[in-house]
Amino acid sequence: MKHLKQAHALVFTTGLENNTFALSRVLAFFSNPHKGSLTYACKVFDHIPHPTICICNTIFKAFILNGKFTSTIHVFTKVVVQNGLSPDNYTIPYVLKSCAALQSCSLGKMVHGYSSKSGLGFDIFVGNSLMAMYSVCGDMVGARQVFDEIPSLSVVSWTVMISGYARRGDVDLARFFFDEAPEKDRGVWGAMISGYVQNNCFKEGLYLFHLMQLTDIVLDESIFVSILSACAHMGALDIGIWIHRCLNQARLPLSIRLSTSLLDMYAKCGQLKLAKTVFDLMPKRDIVYMEKAGIEPDDITFIAVFTACSYSGMAYEGLRLLDKMCSTYKIEPKSEHYSCIVDLLSRAGLFEEAMTVIRRITSSSNGSQETLAWRAFLSACCNHGQAQLAELAAERLLQLENHSGVYVLLSNLYTASGKHSDARWVRDMMKSKGADKAPGCSSVEIDGVLSEFIAGEKVHPQLEEIHLVLKKMHMQLDLNTPITRQKV
Repeated sequence: MKHLKQAHALVFTTGLENNTFALSRVLAFFSNPHKGSLTYACKVFDHIPHPTICICNTIFKAFILNGKFTSTIHVFTKVVVQNGLSPDNYTIPYVLKSCAALQSCSLGKMVHGYSSKSGLGFDIFVGNSLMAMYSVCGDMVGARQVFDEIPSLSVVSWTVMISGYARRGDVDLARFFFDEAPEKDRGVWGAMISGYVQNNCFKEGLYLFHLMQLTDIVLDESIFVSILSACAHMGALDIGIWIHRCLNQARLPLSIRLSTSLLDMYAKCGQLKLAKTVFDLMPKRDIVYMEKAGIEPDDITFIAVFTACSYSGMAYEGLRLLDKMCSTYKIEPKSEHYSCIVDLLSRAGLFEEAMTVIRRITSSSNGSQETLAWRAFLSACCNHGQAQLAELAAERLLQLENHSGVYVLLSNLYTASGKHSDARWVRDMMKSKGADKAPGCSSVEIDGVLSEFIAGEKVHPQLEEIHLVLKKMHMQLDLNTPITRQKV
């Protein structure tokens, strides 16, 4: 910081205090979230009598890097709009990114109108940012309208649409855009694979990954993490081990994110020794160590830590870390973080505190985040036998989604409490609402080939051979079972 202030003084002593480039560089250095001071950067900006759009863009970037999204909107309105400065295709994307982070679609629409009046409506950078803003805010109609209006689309345009529809849970439309994309780079493939995994379509994600391997595209960390998650859920150990070998052969450094994904995959595939090996080889295993080493944890790290706190019963430690994540590391909590916090509070029997977090989610987040939080709360209430709270959670969940899991949890709770008539009433309501319980599903991996079996379905190509083997096994069991004679 001392050297930065000396550099700032040098700008004045050399007569560069009105030089746009020099001032923008000073602002950029001071706004570094690790080595600078945003407060000092703001003071420098406030003392510039007539800031150019280039200088404004620099302070916008500084605000975004430091998580000050409201400040971006304020300066944009007061300095750019009111002073009649002409924005460029850097200005609007910065402002739209802040709108998306604030989950303010109304502000985003105003910026959309302003950019169109400024002649930037058909710019590809602005267009991609508009699509990203609309998709983050859950307005895929608005995103599609922008997509259709842009005269010359880029690969990023297709990636944004795929990610947007996948985030909304519409994997069919996401796949449509994937298939229609004229060029498929790593981002397009990664968005579709990640979309499948996020929506629990693990088999489809693995299949798409196999197709991607037929291309010459080099895999990145995000794709590896998505595939490892699919392997963990499907029990595809061979594929997971192959990915681990690929990482070792490529000599890629195992980040916290990759190491956590590998550990999770091995643990869920029943390979606890391999999971322990990965854990022991992780150079940075906790937030305290990372802080001492000057390495910032990301949102994935905090999800892992919150989950650990939940299973360890460390509710208050989890809350402390949530506060640190927001205030120190400027990480905006996502639905996964909120669900973890609600889960850890509910597991500890702190239901009032969990409700407080859910109310915060309800007032500041979208429907999908609220749904995830209520699911975690309902599950914990059922585990603790909290019937009244479970009924409250179920009522709210059924307003958000007509999911069979809500009815099943509530029915099981009533049965365990001896309220069999209430349990029957819930099951009858489940049938009348058309919320059929998803059929049981299992999978097995043999020689790297994953076979999936769904209860009631007879579509497996080797079904006859499987039945023959099962018949022989039953016959063998019958022959080996000793006959016990009952005395008359």
